[in-house]
Amino acid sequence: MTFIRKDVFKLALPILTEQLFVMSLGMVNTMMAGHINKEAVSAIGMVDSINNIFIAFFSALAVGGTVVVAQYAGKKNIRKANEAVKQSIYSAVLISIGITIVMWIFIKQIIIFLYGSADVQVVNYAHVYFKITLIAYPAIALELAANGALRGAGDTKTPMKITMFMNVINLILGYCLIYGLHVKNFNIPSLGVEGAAVGISVARVLGAVLVSIVLLRGTTIIKLSRITEFKFESELLKPVFQVGIPASLESFLFNGGKLITQIFIVNMGTASIAANTITNSITIMLNIPGMALSIAATALVGQYMGRGDGNGAESCLSYLNKMSTICIFVLALASVPAAGFLTSLYTKDSAIIQLCVELLKLNALFIPLWSISFVLPAGLKGAGDAKYTLVTSIIGMWIFRITMGYILGIPLKMGLIGVWLGMYIDWLVRGILYYIRFKRGKWKSLVLIK
Repeated sequence: MTFIRKDVFKLALPILTEQLFVMSLGMVNTMMAGHINKEAVSAIGMVDSINNIFIAFFSALAVGGTVVVAQYAGKKNIRKANEAVKQSIYSAVLISIGITIVMWIFIKQIIIFLYGSADVQVVNYAHVYFKITLIAYPAIALELAANGALRGAGDTKTPMKITMFMNVINLILGYCLIYGLHVKNFNIPSLGVEGAAVGISVARVLGAVLVSIVLLRGTTIIKLSRITEFKFESELLKPVFQVGIPASLESFLFNGGKLITQIFIVNMGTASIAANTITNSITIMLNIPGMALSIAATALVGQYMGRGDGNGAESCLSYLNKMSTICIFVLALASVPAAGFLTSLYTKDSAIIQLCVELLKLNALFIPLWSISFVLPAGLKGAGDAKYTLVTSIIGMWIFRITMGYILGIPLKMGLIGVWLGMYIDWLVRGILYYIRFKRGKWKSLVLIK
């Protein structure tokens, strides 16, 4: 096996570029919020814990479309691939509208229930930020479902370009609206947290509009036609939901568990909340290669399975797992001597910086566990093995991460360090279970489409 596989490189490079752009600008957003004040960055971090649950839910729902489109593309059945795209997108948008309405009705109660113990200013900021970003949920669902379908068809360049455009808009608008802009007779007032919310929401809506235009015009494989004519087709929705529903339920429960650990952190004080938000921002940036290869794993394994090549899917997934482990370990190790500098880009608070440095050292120690607990399940979903990943995720999160994070963080008084140790225990448990599943090979005999 060559060190660089052409099939992986061709699909993964645009995803890597896209993720690099997304995460670097997300990092800049967190930095901008951090320079408003620590209450602002804490509030945005807390609300994004909620937003990320639903973004991950929509993304996981889109995985169903990605896998089905990938398998039909592998079979060279273009008509079925396009019909699956339509079913996936319409279903995602309708579900997201229902979620948005329910969340809007109970928005104040959700903030108070989850974060009522935080400082009053943090709670007020959180309410403002949540109210604005919630409106963009349907746009997020549309954009994720459409980009997922494009990736399933082997087109990773278009989602890359759309995501890059979204994030440039987010950066420009975010900066102008957070800090204000004054040029001659043209003035934009400084809106702080409200500006951050408006910037990212407008960018998401524009991204959804742009990907819709792309699909209506059509690409090499994918084209959205007769958009006013739609009816649910069980033959296509069944495989889409067979993967999408377990994947989205897994995502919802997994990220819901992360939200519970966020509540543990809220009770540790504003400094811990800020340190958690900042360190997450840095570690996500360091993990870009892993996330890119994870996204690629779903599409590549799906295409191999569509061609009926289970051994090819196994070889590809094994390669992706190894490459991911090497890349993220090297980056995490390099972050240790630079930890203080990286954290100082977000805040000048010495207590927060010191806590972040400790967390980054811990991250470098445990990061080799990440790939087997995230890249392997992404590939298993590409084969249609979503129910197993659902059960495994529940075991890891709800039995180990939450329980151990609470015990280590609160009764044993390890604070934020204890909560993060609970996360690493979760990675270890899930990684072992996924690796056993992968090596036994039962997933290679699954039949998702006919």
